[in-house]
Amino acid sequence: HVQLVESGGGSVRAGGSLRHSCVGSGDGFRNYCLGWFRQVPGKKREGVATIESDGITRYADSVKGRFTISQDAASNTLYLQMDALKPEDSAMYYCASTQWRPTSCGPWYDYGMDYWGEGTQVTVS
Repeated sequence: HVQLVESGGGSVRAGGSLRHSCVGSGDGFRNYCLGWFRQVPGKKREGVATIESDGITRYADSVKGRFTISQDAASNTLYLQMDALKPEDSAMYYCASTQWRPTSCGPWYDYGMDYWGEGTQVTVS
């Protein structure tokens, strides 16, 4: 049974920074394709960033140059550093992982993610 436990998030003024963490546990946890996604109530879930086991990262255009995804494979921890935050970044943020290695991994791959965290709220004012 895989669990993804998030921490971080919170409220910040525009231009500020926040950092998310997500710790994976369970026999089925793999770092083939890890990602951060976000959702605003009433809107479709949006991919933010993904990272593969070999370190390849991909970002949504809306966060390129401002957000950085990284991982510590030894501790099964995924990070999302968010800088230069804007009010439009306000959302519930979720981490996610796949059970198998996908043919492609990117912010578009929310439909292929097998495991999801509970989500943490980010509010930028």
